[in-house]
Amino acid sequence: MNESSCVPVFLYGVPVSATLAPSPARRPSAPTAPRRRTRVLALPEARWALVSTVAFLLALPLDLAGASAWLHGPLYAVAYAAGGWEPALEGLRALREKSLDVDLLMIVAALGAASIGQVLDGALLIVIFATSGALEALATARTADSVRGLLDLAPTTATRLPADGSAEETVPTGELAVGDVVLVRPGERIGADGRVLEGESEADQATITGEPLPVPKSPGDEVFAGTLNGTGALRVRVARDPADSVIARIVSLVEEASRTKAPTQLFIEKVEQRYAVGVVVATLAVFGVPLAFGEDLTAALLRAMTFMIVASPCAVVLATMPPLLSAIANAGRHGVLVKSAVAMERLGEIDVAALDKTGTLTEGMPEVVAVRPPPGSGLDEDGLLALAASAEHRSEHPLARAVVAAAGARGLRVAAAEAFVALPGRGVRATVEGRVVTVGRPGEHGESANGTTVLVERDGAAVGTLTLADRLRHDAPAAVSALTAVTGASPVLLTGDNARAAAQVASDTGIADVRAGLLPQDKVAAVRELQDGGAKVLFVGDGVNDAPALAAAHSGVAMGRAGSDLALETADAVVVRDELGAIPAVVRLSRAARRLVVQNLVIAGVCIAVLVVWDLVGHLPLPLGVAGHEGSTVVVGLNGLRLLREGAWLRATRA
Repeated sequence: MNESSCVPVFLYGVPVSATLAPSPARRPSAPTAPRRRTRVLALPEARWALVSTVAFLLALPLDLAGASAWLHGPLYAVAYAAGGWEPALEGLRALREKSLDVDLLMIVAALGAASIGQVLDGALLIVIFATSGALEALATARTADSVRGLLDLAPTTATRLPADGSAEETVPTGELAVGDVVLVRPGERIGADGRVLEGESEADQATITGEPLPVPKSPGDEVFAGTLNGTGALRVRVARDPADSVIARIVSLVEEASRTKAPTQLFIEKVEQRYAVGVVVATLAVFGVPLAFGEDLTAALLRAMTFMIVASPCAVVLATMPPLLSAIANAGRHGVLVKSAVAMERLGEIDVAALDKTGTLTEGMPEVVAVRPPPGSGLDEDGLLALAASAEHRSEHPLARAVVAAAGARGLRVAAAEAFVALPGRGVRATVEGRVVTVGRPGEHGESANGTTVLVERDGAAVGTLTLADRLRHDAPAAVSALTAVTGASPVLLTGDNARAAAQVASDTGIADVRAGLLPQDKVAAVRELQDGGAKVLFVGDGVNDAPALAAAHSGVAMGRAGSDLALETADAVVVRDELGAIPAVVRLSRAARRLVVQNLVIAGVCIAVLVVWDLVGHLPLPLGVAGHEGSTVVVGLNGLRLLREGAWLRATRA
């Protein structure tokens, strides 16, 4: 049976499926999709569930206080009608297609309970049903919102340059064809995947490759739709149809990877179908056989309704939910938002972790790590840094911001600059205190294992170099070690960044398997390669480019502080505080929850079996049957709540 059919999933009173981490500030230059989030009450399922719940909550105190049925009866009727009409209609449609839906079975059980006077029990089943349906609808709508928002990263129009040399024209990007030449002005988003024909600039490709710094672009270099052009103008020849661009393929990969989880859902549906048929047949037999042998109609109906209640799968389902919900709540208190009970269960099944680099193992923003004035330059470290910061002060480039921030952190004086010029793909030039200062230069700018190195010149003479790098998170080595211990396998590093930077991070964190220069589809392929080998993969990432891998993995965790909307929506869990050490802890907590689930299933199964046998062999009074059924639920519920305690998280972090 669908686990949500008997109990809604809440965290601190808020539906877990609807609770998402707030969208934090992102890298200023990275284009992000606008958030178009479906409001809860915009969904009809949510509105009907709200009506049903309110009616039930109004009727409950009147019923318990012994008020007239004329007062609480109509309210119960509203709860039944509002929460039950849609699953009843869907169940009838399934019947018409010769399929028995377990939702219809629960509606029948609720009506059956009401028919023998258990109106409150039936109304509670209806309310729970309606609420869980609303949560599923909301989760589906939010995912669809994210995928639609991703498409907004690519511009809707582009400037096409006709082959005959006539005037440029603005056309929808969907009309671009392979071979067309487009003009991309400074600050514009690139409209199609292609190669640069003319011009020099830099492109912020964080949404596609995850690289933290803009990448220089010159003739022959590849560019991607949806990425942000820097300070230079580019002429780009379209190399792919817009429908086949990398950004479009990310969308299709997310959808395809989500569909690969369907076999599990199909298995659940088969179990639901067989269970529903079995209970219906058994209930009819419990009613019909004694009746055929002369038993009183009322007695036979009472026995059958008692059987349907005690055979209800809710006890088994509730046996699984309290441990998982307790683990979700405990993880939430410690900065890990796990979106559902299914997601929490999956976390405990993983065999190997695959980690993104930029924004996951690293902070995702460059910082100055070395200042090197050569002997005889007349400058010390502070003087060189102050000179570079003065020249870079007006630049919006991430490297420039890092240089200015480093000077500010040292309390250095940043002199006013004049005649500032941004050199696309090269750096900047400015006049500082009457002398021309250049930071960058193509011949002296490059990547190394330690980061990006830039040359500082004054009046044409080199006066030193600055090295900038994406800082490793302080807890990254410990988290990698803990993930190795909990899974029994060393994590894999999957990154779109260059091989040298990836190798340095891998060396610093103790990762042996490094795969660099990966586009989103390459990350998906790597995840599937691991899973084809029999491993259940946990993927940890933060960017739009990580979303397909998050969806393809057995379980996905997103870094919440600077994570993209799509990554946050696609992941099964979000590390809100960006504490990497929380990831192995929540995996251990999930495994503890799964152990309690097994315990609870045994308890619930034994209780249901005893009650069913009692009702079939002897005479089980309805109140005793309800008490036994609900009592077993309370027992397994209390057992599951053990994971709410602070000690459960502490054991998970120290194991």
